Parts: sequence; C-alpha cells; structure tokens
Amino acid sequence: MELSTLLPKIVADNKLHAKWLNTLSLMENTGARKISASEDPVTVTYIILKHAAEEHRHAFYLKKQIEKTGEGQCPTYADEYLVAPLSSKYYLNLLDVEVSRFLKKHLNLSGAELRFAAYLLVTYAIEVRADELYPIYQQALDNAGSKVNVKSIILEEEGHLEEMINQLHQFSPDWQTYADKAVEIESRLFAGWVNALSAEIAA
Repeated sequence: MELSTLLPKIVADNKLHAKWLNTLSLMENTGARKISASEDPVTVTYIILKHAAEEHRHAFYLKKQIEKTGEGQCPTYADEYLVAPLSSKYYLNLLDVEVSRFLKKHLNLSGAELRFAAYLLVTYAIEVRADELYPIYQQALDNAGSKVNVKSIILEEEGHLEEMINQLHQFSPDWQTYADKAVEIESRLFAGWVNALSAEIAA
C-alpha cells in the first residue's frame, strides 16, 4: 500500500492516528540521539548541534500533537503505543548499520571518521525521505480537516537537507555516489517499514 493511500486511513482513526504520531516522535527522537552519539566532543559544529536540537524538538512537537487526536497521551514508546513497533524501532538502526558497513568496505573508515561519515549519509537519506513523507502526511491532514499539522517540521526538514548537502560537499568530491547508495539502502528499508504498517492496519 502506498503512503498516499495509507495515511488517510491512519488520519481517519483517532486511536491509530495517535499511535502514528507517537511512532513519528520515536523516529525523530532516535535520529536526534544518533546525531548526538556521532558528535566529536571537541570538533562538534554549530550545524550538528542545531540539527540534533531540531530533531529533538520535532519529537516533542509530534508528542504534543497527539492531544489533538482526542485520544490518550501514548505516554511512552512502548510497543502498545506504536504502529508496527518492531519495524519502526529498527528502521533507523538498520540504516545506520548498513551504511556503516558500506563505508568500512569502500572507504576503509573507522572510529570517529566512520561515525561522522555515517552521520552525514544516514541523515542525508532520512532528510530526502522526510521531504517526501511529511508533505504527503500534511495533505492527508488537510483533506481530513484535522487539527494536527506538521508544516513547521516540513520547513525545517527542507533546511536540513540543504545543510546536509553542504556538509557532504566538504566531505568528498564523490559525495553524490555515496549519498545515492545511502538512499538506495534507505529506500529498501523504508519499503519494508511501509509494508509492516500496511499489514498492521489491514489486520
């Protein structure tokens, strides 16, 4: 099932919508924590700190939006408060692992260099995805007349993608080749996540 078909079904069901928002919050929080984990304690830059802070804020903002569904608060990220919990929790972790393996094999990176390169490529792939997902979600919200909105996240994610491209230019003249590989890996994992969402919603 395509996202454009899936999201209206989610938005139409308040309980499911609350869990979807909580799932997005989990994923934004996971991304923020991964950015923080990749930071060098001495050479961390303004852009990296800004990005981590904004991803944490997205996680908080999405949590707050749950109130607008009229459902319970989804107090934690426990499985019962998520949609497709296993796939949702492991999607970013698997992306990180697979991109890191690619970098080790093809660029022979390790340690802090590997963590930073993985941060660049994983985050780039996620921002490409966010630039697709959030507008489709916002359209479903608008069509349903929902009180929930993610317009502020859309604006910030567009800025993040520009920032990632700037950092990648500095990382390597061949950055596009590596970025395309990260997007290829992410697309496969994302398709698996969407299939898991579809299976749960259809059940």
